[in-house]
Amino acid sequence: MAKAPTVEDVARRAGVSRQTVSNVINSPAIVREETRERVQRAIDELAYRPHVAARSLRTRRSSTIGVHIDPFSGGISGVILDRFIHALTENATERGLRVLIYSAASREEEITRLSDLVEGGEIDAAVITGTAFGDPRAGWLDGRGVPYVAFGRPWGGGDVWESGHSWVDVDGAAGTRAATEYALQASGPGVAWLGWPADAGTGDDRERGWREAMDAGADSAPAYRVPDGVAAARSVMTAAFTDPHTRSRIDAVVCASDSLAVGAHLAAMDTGATHIGLFGFDNTPVAEALGLSSVEQSPELVAAAALDLLTDDSGRRISTGESPPERMLVQPRLVVR
Repeated sequence: MAKAPTVEDVARRAGVSRQTVSNVINSPAIVREETRERVQRAIDELAYRPHVAARSLRTRRSSTIGVHIDPFSGGISGVILDRFIHALTENATERGLRVLIYSAASREEEITRLSDLVEGGEIDAAVITGTAFGDPRAGWLDGRGVPYVAFGRPWGGGDVWESGHSWVDVDGAAGTRAATEYALQASGPGVAWLGWPADAGTGDDRERGWREAMDAGADSAPAYRVPDGVAAARSVMTAAFTDPHTRSRIDAVVCASDSLAVGAHLAAMDTGATHIGLFGFDNTPVAEALGLSSVEQSPELVAAAALDLLTDDSGRRISTGESPPERMLVQPRLVVR
């Protein structure tokens, strides 16, 4: 079995000292560009990989990002967070970083878990999900100067663009706006909305996109709001499609999630209203299997953006917790089937 290349092998190949190789790996900004490129070429040619444990001891950094995973709850749309974590792990690996996944059943338990990981030197940064205004996790991380970014806007307070921490989110309003505009052209003027009860957050943002596309027509178009789930959506849309007066006003339905779109699809099958266009949100495998058009969130792009906010200009080192907050909206795309 061939011996793995060492830092000394890289130094000999590049014609530099061992310390220069170490600087290129750990502090590339202090090395001249020409030298840095020569060392990086030697690293690539030899397929050298730094020993993570030894590197952590020298730098007192683990180059590891902690990310919370919610307890399994089933449902159609839970696949989005799974895709995000998978993409985050792949993207981090390409940057020489690692991802540590941890679980917690509550915000308080998550803070305890974060404390153990940070104080134990197991993580240098964190990605938190499902943030809200005044989130205690954000306050805890800020108080300890730990770099972090949120997947999702801090809903529930003032202007989210004035929030005190960095976040990346999908522009939900842009997605439902695109779906509604397409439905108006492809199906007709009667584009109904099927969303969630008012929540001053993601649901309202997605409904806003529908309203903006409908313009004045939104006030007279049917709008239904139910808890996320197939059964509730199927029930309310069966009633709508069964009523002759209501059914005549609906050419298409734009939904806040694929779960709601599946419920509307089943209602259309039950009542013979299969001519009505249906649009979901999340572009899950279920929507694909049923041939439903849906808005693709592209969690892979969200993961890349989150890492961009967590790392320095080289993309290989975690930025300090003193960086000013940044916010990014990732544009979704409509997948028509």
